[in-house]
Formats: sequence, structure tokens, C-alpha cells
Amino acid sequence: MYLCNQYPQLMKRLLTFAAMALWLMPAAINAEEDVIGKSNIQLKSRMMTPEALWAMGRIGTVEASPDGKRIVYQVGYYSVKANKSRQVIYVMDADGANSRQLSTNQKSETDPTWLDTETIAFICGGEIWSMKADGTDRKQLSKTDGKVEGFKFSPDRQKVIIIKSIPFHEIIQKNPDDLPKATGRRITDLMYRHWDHYVESIQHPFVCSVSSDGIATDMTDILDGEPYECPMEPFGGIEQLAWSPDSKTIAYTCRKKMGLEYSISTDSDIYLYNIGSRKTTNLCKPENYVAPKVDPTITLATQAVNAPDNLKNNVGYDQNPQFSPDGKYIAWLSMERDGYEADLNRLCIYEMATGIKRYIDWKSDVEAFCWAPQKEKSALIYFLSVWHGCNNMYSVNWKGEVRQLTETWDDWTSLQLANDGKHILATRQSLSAPTDIYRVLPQPKAKTEQLTFENKHILDQLTFGKMQQYWVPTTDGKKELVWVMLPANYEEGKKYPTLLFCEGGPQSPVSQFWSYRWNFQMMAANGYVVVAPNRHGLPGFGQEWKEEISGDWTGQCMNDYLSAIDFAADSLPFVDKDRLGAVGASFGGFSVYYLAGIHEKRFKAFIAHDGAFNLAAMYLETEENWFSNWEYDEAYWHRPQMPRAKKTYHDSPHKMVEKWDTPILCIHGEKDYRINYTQGMQAFNAARMKGIPAEFLVFPDENHWVLKPQNGILWQRTFFGWLDKWLK
Repeated sequence: MYLCNQYPQLMKRLLTFAAMALWLMPAAINAEEDVIGKSNIQLKSRMMTPEALWAMGRIGTVEASPDGKRIVYQVGYYSVKANKSRQVIYVMDADGANSRQLSTNQKSETDPTWLDTETIAFICGGEIWSMKADGTDRKQLSKTDGKVEGFKFSPDRQKVIIIKSIPFHEIIQKNPDDLPKATGRRITDLMYRHWDHYVESIQHPFVCSVSSDGIATDMTDILDGEPYECPMEPFGGIEQLAWSPDSKTIAYTCRKKMGLEYSISTDSDIYLYNIGSRKTTNLCKPENYVAPKVDPTITLATQAVNAPDNLKNNVGYDQNPQFSPDGKYIAWLSMERDGYEADLNRLCIYEMATGIKRYIDWKSDVEAFCWAPQKEKSALIYFLSVWHGCNNMYSVNWKGEVRQLTETWDDWTSLQLANDGKHILATRQSLSAPTDIYRVLPQPKAKTEQLTFENKHILDQLTFGKMQQYWVPTTDGKKELVWVMLPANYEEGKKYPTLLFCEGGPQSPVSQFWSYRWNFQMMAANGYVVVAPNRHGLPGFGQEWKEEISGDWTGQCMNDYLSAIDFAADSLPFVDKDRLGAVGASFGGFSVYYLAGIHEKRFKAFIAHDGAFNLAAMYLETEENWFSNWEYDEAYWHRPQMPRAKKTYHDSPHKMVEKWDTPILCIHGEKDYRINYTQGMQAFNAARMKGIPAEFLVFPDENHWVLKPQNGILWQRTFFGWLDKWLK
């Protein structure tokens, strides 16, 4: 969960702002090099290659027209040769027929939304534009000097919220005007960096009026004079704001904290802003609420802010509000405890007339949701949630009764009403299929219909590995779900080199995700078996299972990894126990570094991407300090130390290097401020000083992920080059 606790919203934001890279083979690039679009690539082999993987289009924003007759959607295309991307807009009929590209400009066009049944609004060049549903009659609506970063029109189309950044010098002080070329930063508090950038600007939502001439240049800042961000860094988008059905109020998400206070707390709230009076009301806390004093060097789990009588004040993450169609209720995603970003993500329903909040009782995290149509009686809300390694669709009624709508080995990643009074419009992916758009008829029994086949022309040319599921006994007497992917060229009776996949988070699911870097089918195409355990600490198996990892990074979860790989080596006839490797990123990279010291000759090669290596150093290096406080219990300098903290710092991988004996590849981005690149540098230096074969792939311009096209290709080639060297 440390990477991302709102997967659908994060994926949408990544696609919109080109945060996931797509790379085309030279043959797939149009004759005019600056034109980037859909590839008609012809593969030379039926095995997946990095070029084939990244030639695939990436579906982003999807929205049904108000009358439900058409769907507008966004697709990203990228070029390796040009090392850049282009986002384009398509429209199709509600049944998937007559799909056609509307974008003709070589600039990216993003965030398409319907203004009415015939008009689409979108962003191009940092401004809001409109066009007819056939792509004609293009008009620029906003004039902000290219500063629009997101927008949302009111239901009556008389006003629009515009997201743009404003200067922020509360923490990084503004340099003197007579030193315009000075590059120094004078920092006076924490949270001066977030994710991959120094915080010298923050986003604010502005309200503008709309007329027949376009959007007025006069803007009202909803957070006027407040030094807080909305949407919230680092992954929040326009989904963190919502209009009421009568267009008179705006619900928005905000964590009204700064500096040290911000860095140790996850306490964000839902606020209601009245357009007429410009009055703001906090829906989560009483007007006179005062947060208890806390010690910033100790986990908030044991402090007064999380005392039972204070939890009623919504002290954890509260975000992504949505009004009910009749405006009588607002629902949002809510975590109970402060400082714990992986707490159970609940669905909260707030009654406007009474202020009463109720929470849907559900066994796993709610990832995304939408209200049912007003006339719907049996199903109040549709939502997505992970259970047993799959992200499926559910409904919940007024009585709190939950019904599962889909039951497939897939990940549903977004959902909304199809506006035809019957269907849900959704996106879906799996370990063997990239994202496409689907229409779901939820009652009486869910029926799904695939509407787009964005990458069929590529997928039809590929041979994929088959996936298997096993339930493996763990050392604490339970069972863990383990996905096993067979090589694409699998032959009965043969043994294959095998990779243990270590998940990040540490509380992110090993579900049916389709990744453009950690792609299991890519590993299968290179002749590897992939063993991917849903170890202790992952969601989808109950909150107790998920929380067992906090304070115990080197205990049961590591035993689970070893149980999974030992099961595969001893029980699966196609696994070559003499050619095992372990790979992973973030907490998965930490896992690799730790396994390197305890594996007892099981593995022949390791790869750690952006992994934590020295936990004492990471405690002070990372930007979101609530994470380390909750996971480690307290600062490393405390004496005496709490038992979990003592164990955590004692078992840090950098203290296990004396037992390292296996070749290791370390990968890191220098703009990774979540887990700083010095962690990977330390691990590589330690291996080389020990005389262990090692390589360090460092990206000066990448963050916790690898986002640039040519860097992505280099990553894939280095990854498999290293594995092939030691396992083949």
C-alpha cells in the first residue's frame, strides 16, 4: 500500500499524465516521426518482447454520454524512437460498434467528458476545449496560459472546477528576487519533497462560470488563503472533488496540515463548499474539533489520536466523495485510523439532512464505487474490491447486504453507470490481458460484454503462458494463495528456471494486474516459471491477515515466500530447483535484500528494484513519515525500544550482508523520494565489496517507477540479461 492505496484512481491518473510508458518498434512508428498513434506491428516471433508489450495502446478515461448511446474514451500511444507519448480520444456506440478516433492534433488530448449528448470537453495544451461527438467544431473554452491540470463541469453546465497549481513557499522559502539564477533551496520544515519532486507549488481547485463564449477568466479559489493542497499529493486527481446534483455545492478532499504535522498523519477530510455563501463545512469532524497532541517519533497506533472515543471523528484517510443522484447522501472512501495508509478502506455514507454517517460492513478494501440509478431499489451502490487475488465487482443495498456480481480471474479497475438505466460501464484487465472496456448487466445475474479490443491485433500474434492457482500451507498453520505462470513455450516433462515474485506495498495485492514492467507474460515469454505468493500482509484475505505484516517485515511474510518457493521446487515437476531466482520492487526489493541473507543457497540470482536496504536510514530519508512510524513503531534512536521496533532495526537487510553469497542486480531511480536511491547504491556497493557479482542500474531521471520509453526498454533488457546470465 506504500506505493498506492487507490489503484483505479492511480491508474487513471498515470494514463492521463503519461505516467506509464508505451514503446513502439521502429516498424510500428508512422512514416512521419512526430506522429504517434496506434501500431500495426507485425511480430517476428510469437513470444512477447518488450517492443511488442509496449506497442500496446493503454486505455485511460472512459465515460458514457448522458443518454447512454455513446462512449468516449482515451488511449495512450508511445514511441521508443521519439521517446515520447501521445494521448488520443475515441468515441464509439454504446455496444462497442463504430469506434473512431477524434484526435487529429499531434498534441495529446486527455480527460474527455460529455457536456451534453453531442458535445465533448477535453484538455489539450493545458486548456479546456470542446468538440462535437464527430470531432468537428473545436473550440477553446478556457484561457489560463496552459495551466489547467484537471476539470469538472457542474451538472447544469453553468460552472466548472479547474485544477491548477499555485506557488507554495511555506516550507521551501522563496529565493531573493535579485538572485534569479540561484539554485539553492532554504528548507524550514518537513514534506519539502513528495514522491519525485520538491514541493514548491501545490494544486488548488478554482470555480469559474461558463457562458456561451466559454469559461470566464475570473476564478474563485475554493481554498483561498489556505496553504493546503487539493487534490492531495502524490496521486490524487479530479476524483477527489464532486458536484452536488443541484450544482450549488462542491465536496472536496483535503488534508489541512503542513510540514511535520502533514508528514506523520494520514488524516484527510471531506469538506462541503457552498458556491453562493463560499462557506466551507467539514463533514468528517465537529466544528470545534481539536486534534490530540502526538509524539512524531512514535507510531500513532498507540497515541490518543487513535483512542476509541476519537475514532468517530474520521481521523484516517477520507477521500473521493460522490453525491447520490438525489443529493440526499454523499459516499466516500474512509479509513478509520490516523497514520495507517493500509487500514481497511471502508465505504462511508453520509446523510445530508442529519449528518449521520454509516459504514458498509465488508471484509476487504473498497477500491472504487458508483451510485446506482435513482430508480434502483435493490442495489444502492456498486463497488470494486479484491478478494482471493481478484478484483471483482459487488453491489450493496440499503440493508448493508453485499452481493458479488462478477466471479472471474480478472481485475476490474474502474466502474460507472452506462446511463442507459441498465448497465455498468467498466474496465477490466488480467495477468494475461491489458485493459479493455466492458459493459456489465448486474441483475439478476451479471453478464459481461467486451466493447473494445484495443490490442487484439497484437495479442492474436502472441503465445501466452497459462496460469495456475495453488493454496500452499504456511508455517503458522494457514494457507496462502499462490499464482503460478507457466512459460509460454511450456512442454510437458521439461524443467524450467523459476522466479519468485515478491510484491511491494507492503500491503498491495498480488491480483490479476497487467503491468508494463512487472509483466508475468513477459517473464513467461522468456522461458521462466513465475511463482507469485499472496503472502501475509496482502489484502483480500481478511484484515487480520493483512495487518500481520506491520512490525514484522522479516517474520511470517518471509516464511511465506520460502514456503511458496519450496512448494514449487518440491511439488511442481516443471520447476528446476537448481535454477531459482527472486525478484521484486519496493517492499519486494526489500524482500529480495533480506532473502539474500537467509535463503540458504536456494536462489542463484536476485533482482531488487527500488528496495529498502537500510531501515534506520530510510526512517529519516522517506518523505511520508507516517509509514515508517506505523511499520517500525518508533524512531531508531529510542532507548529502550519497543519489541517490534527492536526487531525491525535488528533485521534490516544491511545487517545481513555478511551472509550474502549470490549475484544481485540493484535498480533505482535518483528521483525516488519514497525510497531514496542511496538504498540501492548501498546494497550494490556492499555486494561488490564482498566480491559478489553485482550490477547497479540507476536512472537519474526516474522516480519509484520507470516511466520514460527508452529507459523502460533498457530496464527490460537489463532485467532479463541478468536472469539469463545466472539461470540459463
